[in-house]
Amino acid sequence: MLALLAIVGFTAGFVSSIAGAGGMIALPVLLTVGMPPLNALATNKFQSVFGTLSSTINYFRKGHIDFSRLYPAMLWSGVGAVAGTLTVQNINTQLLQSLIPYLLIVIALYFWISPRADDHDSHARLASGTFNWSVGGGIGFYGGFFGPGIGSFFAFAFTSLLGYNMRRATANTKPLVLVTNATSLVIFLWGGHVIWSAALIMALTQIMGARIGSNMVIKRGAALVRPAIIIATIAMAIKLLVSD
Repeated sequence: MLALLAIVGFTAGFVSSIAGAGGMIALPVLLTVGMPPLNALATNKFQSVFGTLSSTINYFRKGHIDFSRLYPAMLWSGVGAVAGTLTVQNINTQLLQSLIPYLLIVIALYFWISPRADDHDSHARLASGTFNWSVGGGIGFYGGFFGPGIGSFFAFAFTSLLGYNMRRATANTKPLVLVTNATSLVIFLWGGHVIWSAALIMALTQIMGARIGSNMVIKRGAALVRPAIIIATIAMAIKLLVSD
């Protein structure tokens, strides 16, 4: 079983570093091998954080992330994630669950037809200060509240609102996803829900898969990222619709 989970961790890290949606691969497998849902969620969150950290470091070392401009959005993402995690414990999420698949389909269509989703930067439509609290905080809140497709939402925001090219948008998405997921992970760790034998082996292979995937993004840019995000986003939408 650990060998299977190692392969799953590598695959999830590879896919997530390119298009997000690694949890869509890892979480069903963790549930299939018999983990209780809460333990599966916690273990998935643990291993995914390490994959995202790996790709973040790789993008930064290759010069594709400017943290001096990204820190405010990261801070707001953390604040939003805390608020979302606290809120989800007190309200019904049914309405949000029913809307998200359709929002994901809209995002997939955007990446398919928009001229902004290429290897060239375009003009920004939103000031960076406004972007930090509205997008960082808003999507961070969603990440703590619900979560599926968070990487796609951030990538969409970077390309459509700040005019980032696909390579740059993908790279800058990772630190925001990392902060959001790490915030949720702290809560899971505090509750003692992580299955360590699975989490550690999957974290190790996540790091490997994320490094290879992020190198491919750096090399190929929009030619790789654009179709990968479209496919992953549509797949997430279908999965959510079917599960309903």
